[in-house]
Amino acid sequence: MIAGTWTPWNINLCFLAMVRILPKGLFVARSSSASLQELRFQNAAASPLGRITIAGFGVRQTSALTHPRVLGQYALVYLVDGRGRFEDAAGHRRNVEAGDFMLLFPDISHFYNPLPGTQWVTSYLCFQGPVFDLWRAQGLLQPRKPVYHAEPIDFWSRRLEAVIDASRQAAPALADICRLQQLLAEVVTGAGRAGVYHDDLNWLARASALIEANLADEVDWEKVAGQMGLSAESFRKRFTKLSGQPPARYRMGRLIDRACTLMQDRSLKDRQIAETLGFCDEFYFSRRFKAVTGQSPRQFRVNALWKQGADGE
Repeated sequence: MIAGTWTPWNINLCFLAMVRILPKGLFVARSSSASLQELRFQNAAASPLGRITIAGFGVRQTSALTHPRVLGQYALVYLVDGRGRFEDAAGHRRNVEAGDFMLLFPDISHFYNPLPGTQWVTSYLCFQGPVFDLWRAQGLLQPRKPVYHAEPIDFWSRRLEAVIDASRQAAPALADICRLQQLLAEVVTGAGRAGVYHDDLNWLARASALIEANLADEVDWEKVAGQMGLSAESFRKRFTKLSGQPPARYRMGRLIDRACTLMQDRSLKDRQIAETLGFCDEFYFSRRFKAVTGQSPRQFRVNALWKQGADGE
């Protein structure tokens, strides 16, 4: 039964010194060599949606495949350490590095190895079933994009291993499949958006800094947008999409934040604060303050004094 599990992978496991059998058909195989960490295999349990057939974590190798192969099932391979080369029959030929996920398909011949003269460490899950065929049919698993990058490596290594957790021996096979689907969703959507998300955050930070640069002055939205390389309307749309609020509302919120800080100085009147922050008069300032905070400047001061008194007790 154990030999049958290893056969699809064409891996020589003669180095294994001990196999420990756990409940639910989970096999944990350890090597007598300190260079190989741990392999876990699960092939006895299945669900109507599919099953995980084999898994390995922290596997150190100097070579993975000696020739292209067709696996006959899906696999998700995470490169924990090292660098190498990935190729498949769909025409993908690229270098891979630590932090890369390689997504393998049942019917597509593939080949991957560490760079010559080096070694790498991988963790992997091999799986099959109708739910994954449905993912592929719907374009969620795409042969045209077999490699995804995801960091930090320690986090994603733990996420991969958590799909099959030996501490969950009583959980049904369906639970494993659900956890695997969650992982796949995070990899193919989150990892694929990581670079774009980082760029969006940088853009929003720069735009916010420009808006806050001179809060007391009347804002020239055309000028601000021009500094970001956009028209005023395009700037408004992108800022709203990323921050969840239009730039004018964001600016007003920062003005009121500043007003709340100034109100800590009991000697400042509403008229003085309104003038400092560029409001036309104290009445307009009061209306805007209440619209943002839900209370008038006077109510805010009373509540602030009460809080200071309570904190001092």
